[in-house]
Amino acid sequence: MSVYTPVGREELDAWLTPLALGRLIEYAGIAAGMQNSNYFVTTERGRYVLTLFERPEFAYLDFHLALMEHLARRGIACPLPLAGADGRLWRSLADKPASLLTCLPGANCDHPDVAQCRAVGVKLAELHLAAADFPDPLPNPCGTEWRAKTGATLLPHLPVDEAAMLAEELAVEAASDWAALPRGVIHADLFRDNVLWDNCGALAGILDFYFAGEDVWLFDLAVVANDWCRDGERLAALIAGYQSRRLLTEAEGAAWPAIRRAAALRFWLLRLDARYRPRAGEVVTIKNPDEYRDLLLRLRLAPEALPR
Repeated sequence: MSVYTPVGREELDAWLTPLALGRLIEYAGIAAGMQNSNYFVTTERGRYVLTLFERPEFAYLDFHLALMEHLARRGIACPLPLAGADGRLWRSLADKPASLLTCLPGANCDHPDVAQCRAVGVKLAELHLAAADFPDPLPNPCGTEWRAKTGATLLPHLPVDEAAMLAEELAVEAASDWAALPRGVIHADLFRDNVLWDNCGALAGILDFYFAGEDVWLFDLAVVANDWCRDGERLAALIAGYQSRRLLTEAEGAAWPAIRRAAALRFWLLRLDARYRPRAGEVVTIKNPDEYRDLLLRLRLAPEALPR
C-alpha cells in the first residue's frame, strides 16, 4: 500500500462523520504495497484502515468490498468495510472513491517457518471454499488477458534478453488451456505482507483483496508458493496444509509447473509496469521486478513437480 493522494484533516473528519466513530484523533499514511492510497485512522472508537482507490473500476470496487463482507460472515478473518446509514461501503474522498475498514490485530512475518507455511495453505483452501458460493464473481483482473496485453505493452521497453524471455513466456501461456481445472474466487495477492500473525504464532488475518477475482484455484496456490516457499520443506508444508481442506486433482498436479510460471510472470509484469510506467505519489513503493524475473528463469530451467 502506498500514498498517492494526500488527504486533509478537515476533509477526513467530515468524511468520517456519517460512520459515527467519534472524534478523529490521528491518521498517517501507510508506505507499503503499490496500488492504492492507504492510511491508518484512529478515532475515539478505535483504529481503522482508510483506502482511497486510485484506478477504480467501479464494478470491481463493489465486488471486492462485498467479497470481504461475504468472507467475514463465513469466518475468514479479513478486514470488514464499514457501511454508512445508507448501506454504501464507499464514498468519495479527495475526489477518489474511499472505504474505511476494520484494522486487524497482528503482525507480518518476513521469514515464515514450516508451520506457518502449512497454516497459510489451510487458510487459503478455507478461503476458496468460503467464497465458492459468492454470486457472480468478476474475473481475475490480472488474469491471462491482462498478462498478454501488459506484456505486449512492455516488450519495447525491455533489454533484448528480457524481451525475448517475456515473448516466449507469453507464447507458452497463450498455448495453455486450464479451462477444465477447478476454479472460483481467488485472492491473487496473498504475499507474506498480506497475512497477519498473533503473538502465539497463529494466523490472525488476511489483508488486501483488491486483486481478487475468479480464476483457477491452483493459480492462487502458485502465487503463495512463489512468495512463501523458497525450499522444498516449506513448499511441501504449504501443499499439505491446503490439501487438508481441499484435495488437488491429477489435472492440477500436471498443470502445476506451468501455473507456477504464470504466477511468477504476473508479478514480474506488475513490477515492470510500475518501473516503466510509474505513477506520481506522496509515498510510493516500487518493488524490484528482477526478483520475479529470476524466479521465472529458475522455474523455466528447473520445473518443480507438485509435492505429494
